[in-house]
Amino acid sequence: MRPLPTPRQLRYLVTVAETLHFGHAAERCHVTQSTLSAGIRELETLLGVTLIERQTRRQVVVTPLGREIVARAERLLADIEALVETADAGTRPLSGLFRLGVIPTIGPYLMPLVLPELRQAYPDLRLYLREDTSAALLDALAGGRLDAAVLAQPFDLRGNRTEDLGQEDVVVAVPEGHPLAARDHLTEADLMTEPLLTLEDGHCLRDHALAACNLDRGRGNETFQATSLSTLTQMVAGGLGLTLLPRMAVAREVTPDSGVVTRPLSGSDGPARRLVLCWRPGAAREHNQRLLAAVLRRACGRAAGDAAEPAPPSQGETAA
Repeated sequence: MRPLPTPRQLRYLVTVAETLHFGHAAERCHVTQSTLSAGIRELETLLGVTLIERQTRRQVVVTPLGREIVARAERLLADIEALVETADAGTRPLSGLFRLGVIPTIGPYLMPLVLPELRQAYPDLRLYLREDTSAALLDALAGGRLDAAVLAQPFDLRGNRTEDLGQEDVVVAVPEGHPLAARDHLTEADLMTEPLLTLEDGHCLRDHALAACNLDRGRGNETFQATSLSTLTQMVAGGLGLTLLPRMAVAREVTPDSGVVTRPLSGSDGPARRLVLCWRPGAAREHNQRLLAAVLRRACGRAAGDAAEPAPPSQGETAA
């Protein structure tokens, strides 16, 4: 029988490809650099190909064939981990390490509501969180580096399994004292008269919000693009324009002293996004993922309740 690569050799290869540095890869694998280098050489000898080019002591390049082998190695390692997890999942639900991805427009607002319940209900769970864009999280999910991800639709989820967590609309954030702050709701026409501050490309909420408000990408009054909702809210408070916020973010971002108020948007096409928990088909932890989805769904309901729309000032009152 032809000798086969070991999981340890494949782990060394994948880690070097991720870090592009032998020293950093050795630290992550908890071995010496010489042990890791020897493991890579043994793998290359076994396969009869060059996977890693060592151009200098610090510069590492993965060959084109090496990148293909790395992709296959990631899938194999994910399957090996799933094999072990299958044996454990039937006896201890939501226990051990669980790697969860979450997009930045959900994580800071939903996870603080989720973590206390998870700690109480599943004390043996070690939850590792990774925050990134939807595309990056789906790549990590496909590569076996995540067990599940909290994402928002509409978005191409690449055939992964999903569990619905709830839906959410957007509101308009307006500077206090602005004439629009005195209205009880705003319209698409109102958004066209003011500079619109949005998240930069790569954040799916930008497209969700614009689509829900019947607005086009690349519209002329988009004057600033940020990487976080906190930055956008601060820009609104500075009087630089309006922005669109998911309701989940209102309780945290729009505090009484923030200098910002929010107003509902009439005439939109309904909720901007539907939140889902997403995981690979056939994953060993599918029962665990559904248990986690139930906790997340309850937290989404609480987040929606916390984001009740404050009433605008009545006639004769100021919005200061």
